[in-house]
Amino acid sequence: MAFGELDTVGARSVLRRYSSEWFEAAKRSQAGIRPAGYPRRKRALLSVHYYHGTFGLKGQRLRIPVARGCPPLVVALARPVPYPEAWVRSVTLVAVAGRLYVDVTAALAPEVHDLDPGRIAGVDLGIIHPFAVAGPDASLLVSGRALRAECHLQLSDTKARSRKMGRKAPSRGQRGSRRWRKLRRAQARAEARHLRRIRQGQHEAAKAVVAWAINQRVGTLVVGDPQGICDKDAGRRHNLRLRRWRRTHLVAALKDKAAMAGIAVVEVNERATSSTCPACRARVPKPSGRNFACPRCGFVGHRDLVGATNIAARGGGVICGDPRIEHRRVGTAPTRRDRRRHRHDARRSCLAHGRREPNGSRSRSPARRAGEAASPSAPHAVLSARRGTADRCPKGGKGKWSGH
Repeated sequence: MAFGELDTVGARSVLRRYSSEWFEAAKRSQAGIRPAGYPRRKRALLSVHYYHGTFGLKGQRLRIPVARGCPPLVVALARPVPYPEAWVRSVTLVAVAGRLYVDVTAALAPEVHDLDPGRIAGVDLGIIHPFAVAGPDASLLVSGRALRAECHLQLSDTKARSRKMGRKAPSRGQRGSRRWRKLRRAQARAEARHLRRIRQGQHEAAKAVVAWAINQRVGTLVVGDPQGICDKDAGRRHNLRLRRWRRTHLVAALKDKAAMAGIAVVEVNERATSSTCPACRARVPKPSGRNFACPRCGFVGHRDLVGATNIAARGGGVICGDPRIEHRRVGTAPTRRDRRRHRHDARRSCLAHGRREPNGSRSRSPARRAGEAASPSAPHAVLSARRGTADRCPKGGKGKWSGH
C-alpha cells in the first residue's frame, strides 16, 4: 500500500481511520442495520491526524511532516489559530467538497464563575427550539426557526437539482463526463455550506444556554436524553425531520461549552416529560401545538418549557410556578424565504428577497394588483406601484421573518 508523501505518522492515521470505519460497518451489518457499506479500498482523500510534537505551527504557517526525501510541506492558513501555539495539541487535515480545512484541538483551562451546584436547570432538546431551559427563577427559549428555514430551503434546492439532472446522470458502470463531475462538486459544496451554517447555529444556541446559566448562577444542567427516538417508524416526513435534527451534535456542543464554564451536565430519560403536568403530575395527551393545557388542574404553559421543568424535577431541581421567560434567536436567516410559506401569508406587502415574480402570485401587494388592473399596458404604472410597495415593506424586502 502506497501513501504518497505521507510520513509514518500520517500513514498510521490513515490506517487507523480506515480500520475504524471498516469495523463499524461490520458491527452495523451484523446487527442488521441498513445501510452498512464498507469503506472503499481506493480513496482519494482521507482525514490525516497529527498529534503534538509531529507538526510545527507558527503564525499562519502549518508545517506538515512528509516522507524522507520529499520536499517540505507548509500549509498557509486563511486566518490565525485563535489559541496560543503552546496550547495546540493536535491538528487534522480534512477535505470537504474540494476544500482543505484544518481542525485544531487545544487544551484550555476551565473558567471560574461563582456558580451554585445546587441550582439545577432542566434542558429539553427540540427541532423548532433547539434548547428550552427551565431554571429555579427564570426560563429560556432558544428559537431555531432560522435553522429550520435553512433546512427547508436546502431540501427544496436538492430536490430541484435532482429533478433537473436526473435524466443526465450516467448509468451504472458508465464513467461520468466532466460536466457531470462539475455538477457533483457544486452539489457537494452546497451541502457543505448548509452543514456549516447548521453547525454554527447550534454552537450559538449552546453558547446562549451556557451564558444564561452563568447569569442565573446555575451549576448543574439536567439534559433530557432522546435516545431511541429514531427506532420507531413515525412516517416519511417525521423520519426525515428526526434524521436531520443533529441532536448528538447539540448535546456535544452543550457539554463542551458547559465544561469550559465549570457547569456539570447530567443526562436523564426524557420519556413522557412533554405530556405530564408539572403541577398535578397527571398524564395528559401530548399537545399538537406549542401550548400545553392540563384539563385536570387548568395549568397552561409552553410545551417545551413543561418538558424542561419535568426534566429538571427528575434531576432533583425545584422550579418556581411562574418563571420569567427569556427568548434568544440563533442562526442566520436565509437570504431568501421559503417558497412554501408564501401560500399562507396573505398579509405580505412585498415579494420575498430573491424570488421571481410568477403570474398569479398571492404575495403581490393589493396596490400593485390594482395598478396592473388599471393600466396593464403602461409600464410606468407598474413601476410606480412596485416602488410604493418597496417603500411600505418594513424589512427592506426580506419579509416578516421576525414575526414567525
